[in-house]
Amino acid sequence: MKKLQLQMGKMAFYPGFDVYPSENPMEFSYGDECFGPKPELRTLDAIRQSLLDKDCKGPEIVYSIAMDVGKKQHREKLQAMRLLYGVVTYASGTLGKEPIRSQGHIHVRSTWANNWSTPEVYEIWQGEAIIYMQELGGDNPGRCQAVYAKPGDVVIVPPGWTHATISANPNRPLTFGAWCDRNYGFEYDEVRAHKGVAWFPIIGKSQTIEWLRNENYLPSKLQITEARTYPEFSIEKGKAIYTQFEEDNNQFLFVTRPDLFKAVWDKF
Repeated sequence: MKKLQLQMGKMAFYPGFDVYPSENPMEFSYGDECFGPKPELRTLDAIRQSLLDKDCKGPEIVYSIAMDVGKKQHREKLQAMRLLYGVVTYASGTLGKEPIRSQGHIHVRSTWANNWSTPEVYEIWQGEAIIYMQELGGDNPGRCQAVYAKPGDVVIVPPGWTHATISANPNRPLTFGAWCDRNYGFEYDEVRAHKGVAWFPIIGKSQTIEWLRNENYLPSKLQITEARTYPEFSIEKGKAIYTQFEEDNNQFLFVTRPDLFKAVWDKF
């Protein structure tokens, strides 16, 4: 508990329950009322296939991920709803010319959701993030968007979109939580076949993020935007998404049953 108390002061945004990251080693501390697994570590070698420079140098452990965390009192409810909360923390530093990032994936289709690929709801806890997403995974990536987010911001990736999470500030770690479907399998084949996502983030001379098109895709345009609010899903700005679930267990039904919200997604 003493270690947990030391971590509490470092969080820029409190996620509504006592889960806190540490940098060395990259792991998570859980409060007495919480559950969570020992995190999985993603190494640089594991994600090289999707980087601009496959031979780049960077931290050996790029990020740490713990899937299925929450308050013990909600464990059975979350399982029954097929809803899962995951937490991730990124190392500081760079991957060659790129910022620390994930390799990019699309969620597998869920039989529970009538064969829809399920969405994801991100919430930034500390650091600065870019949620990159592209509409399609094939040669034509469709619409491409990079959403900049700070602590407390929420970003929703719609069903079927390929996406990657990027640290926008190489000088400090990034930590975020996310709601996703319990059957959260990731598909990497299309991203790897194109040697990455359609746009590579590059750290420019002024330490700002610039974008380089991946020529393994057909030409596309990248829209850069800031995190927004989501009144269509009644998400309250500034309130932890776990707290919002706690107050209304059906708040994030759209995550596990996106098929029930087709009219919303059509206008998303």
